[in-house]
This record gives sequence, structure tokens and C-alpha cells, in this order.
Amino acid sequence: MTKKFLDSVYNLDTASDVEEFYDDWASTYDAEVTDNGYLTPSRCADALWQFLPNPETKILDVGCGTGLSGEALAKVGYTNIDGIDPSAEMLAIAKRKGVYKTAIQLQGEEMDIEPGSYEVIACIGVIGVGAAPVSLLDTVMDLLPSGGKLVLSYNDKAIKERIYEARLNDYLDGGSARLLFRELGDHLPGKGMTSYVYVVEKA
Repeated sequence: MTKKFLDSVYNLDTASDVEEFYDDWASTYDAEVTDNGYLTPSRCADALWQFLPNPETKILDVGCGTGLSGEALAKVGYTNIDGIDPSAEMLAIAKRKGVYKTAIQLQGEEMDIEPGSYEVIACIGVIGVGAAPVSLLDTVMDLLPSGGKLVLSYNDKAIKERIYEARLNDYLDGGSARLLFRELGDHLPGKGMTSYVYVVEKA
């Protein structure tokens, strides 16, 4: 019987726990989340395209995993996507999908990327309980140029913790970013989970 990971993913504590867990999950990740109707990547891609319908838009897919988010972005029309993720096993699968120009393994939380290099950063199903810390939001906002877009999602568990949306609201309420889109919808229907999808523009 194939091991199921979804019920355990929200119990991870440290960055090394997360990396090891996702390495172990890599070979069955796509099948398990697809079986549960994973819709957040396509919702994020559709939302972004409403505001930036340019195939050549340079996008960094942070926490790209096995490439499901990159595939969703490519499906709506984007052709200039790079991916970055801490899991070597997941990246190996992502590379085989052919949607990323480059796929980089993230070492620690600091990304060796020149600020302003990307018009869009995607954090799809990435920041939240059992995944990346809320501080990743600060990291990616620092990398965006003025006018750059961030597309991200928070699932039910992230919203319940409050710190995640509160940190995003710090940027919006302080005027350093502008909310273009926020919508609640299905995340993993098979688990009865929803997520908010956001598109944010840096001031």
C-alpha cells in the first residue's frame, strides 16, 4: 500500500523536517494531491493572467516542488518560468516536466537572486503550517521590483494561524503593496480544504 503523506504534512516543525518529508514524498506527491483534487495552482495561474496576460513575463516559482504550479502557469500561457525549491527529489521531478528554464535547489532560506530580476514571484501552496515560514513573505517581497506582482495562496490552516495573513496585511495596510485580487475557493476538495488566492502588486 502506498504511504499517504497529506495527513502528516501539517505537523512538521523545522526546515530540515520539511525538506526530508518532501524528499520522501516526491515520488507519490503528484498522484496524492491530484487524487484529492488539488486546485490552488490553476486558481493562482488564472488569477495572475487576469492582471498580466503576457507569455514572456519573467516568473520565479518559489517552492515549486514537483512542478505542478509551473505546469499551471504554463497552461495559461506563461513561457518564461524558473523554479526554486529545497527538495532535491522534488526538483528532479520538476525538471523532467520541461516547464522551467532553470530549476534551482534552495539552500537555506536566503535566495541567491538579484532583487528585481523577476516581474512575478509565485508562492503557490508554499507559505503556511508544515511548509515555509511566514518570513519567506518578507524575502520574496524584497526580491520584487516596484510594480512587480506576487501571486500566493494560504490554505485553511494558514488562515487559522492568523500570523500569515497578518504579515501580508502589514504590507497592504502600510502602503508598500496593493491588493489586486483575493478569492476563497477549493484547495484540496478531497480533504474538504479551501484556500485564499492573492495577487499583490509591490508599490
